[in-house]
Amino acid sequence: MKLAQPTKSERTRRLIIERSAELFNQKGFAGTSYQDLMQATGVTKGCLYGHFSSKEELAVAAFEFVAQTLIDRVGSAIAPYEKAGERLRALLSFYRTYLTNPIIAGGCPLLNTAVEADDNHPALHERVVHVLNRLHKGVRNLLELGKAQGAFRASADTSAMATFFISSVEGGILLAKAYGEEKPLQTVLDQLERWLQQELGSF
Repeated sequence: MKLAQPTKSERTRRLIIERSAELFNQKGFAGTSYQDLMQATGVTKGCLYGHFSSKEELAVAAFEFVAQTLIDRVGSAIAPYEKAGERLRALLSFYRTYLTNPIIAGGCPLLNTAVEADDNHPALHERVVHVLNRLHKGVRNLLELGKAQGAFRASADTSAMATFFISSVEGGILLAKAYGEEKPLQTVLDQLERWLQQELGSF
């Protein structure tokens, strides 16, 4: 059965979301004006309002788009492997190239949005927490898989380890962005890998 082609309105909405996502990630919600959005998307203010009732609604849609892109990229990185140890190494490798092969210009969208949305934009903050929970669940499930396969220590606290994994990676990304170089992230990932090997056994 032939799939229905997206309508002109759907294509326009998609274009607005994709181009706005990069703009929000680079300039932040507060730093992005409607004039910026109009210039980036090539549509009028009336068209923007026709698809999104407010700038915040557009920002939420843009964040959801880029967050799903991140989830998909992570999934693609580990999908070729069946063994949990291989998947864990693939996940670490994914983050080793996170800055040189970004999913979007402007740095990590989770980190950027979390910092700005913490107190001022509850709808965005809610989406950030949702994505972090998905990542936490994914890492925890990967570690549980390793235990089920007999590759990781049965006593490993997978929930706590998933929390430490995500906080370490995001902290490394923050330092790398602040210093304008990759070395802090690579250092964090090196230490994280050694810690995982110690906690899980060799993988």
